[in-house]
Amino acid sequence: MSPLAFRNVDASPDDPVSEWPTEAIQTALARGGLAHWRRLAGAIRAEPWGPVARRVEEVLTYSRPYGVAPVMERAISRTRQTAEVSEREAVATEIDRLVRASGLSRAEFASRIGTSASRLSTYVTGKVTPSAALLVRMRRAAQREHASRELLAMPPMPGVGPEPDWEEPEAGDARRPDAQVARGVRRFAYGTSIFIYA
Repeated sequence: MSPLAFRNVDASPDDPVSEWPTEAIQTALARGGLAHWRRLAGAIRAEPWGPVARRVEEVLTYSRPYGVAPVMERAISRTRQTAEVSEREAVATEIDRLVRASGLSRAEFASRIGTSASRLSTYVTGKVTPSAALLVRMRRAAQREHASRELLAMPPMPGVGPEPDWEEPEAGDARRPDAQVARGVRRFAYGTSIFIYA
């Protein structure tokens, strides 16, 4: 068998298959050998929806090399199925992590994102994959709960405790505008210090 050669294309069989144009892939499928087909299959496994897989699919729509076409089609189909299973497992793992990070029970977390505990369970086990929008909602809910717990765990700022009992002026003085303003300023200043710390 003569060595594989590409014609009328700016590529060589020795180049990475990712650099082979569609015409070169067609030649490799029709006239190449096991070594060339394995290289194509390896590129498809690495990127099931990548450019090589797309070009092979395109070629197989109009060229059906005997024995090679069905093998390549099965390789693409099986590789994509495996990738989809792995992706679903990754999503399920992330959802389980988000629920745990929130510190909430599954029922509480489900309520936060507007679904039921049973439905959330299907997401965590990977039986059902949520929409991208719902996954974003889960991430935000987990972040809010985590931030709330951190805020509650913060130690009080030194010198700031419960609002003190301000010394009230005499009954006659309380009616004076300047006494009321002074009391309001003290309360505002105290509240501002707490707000800035938070």
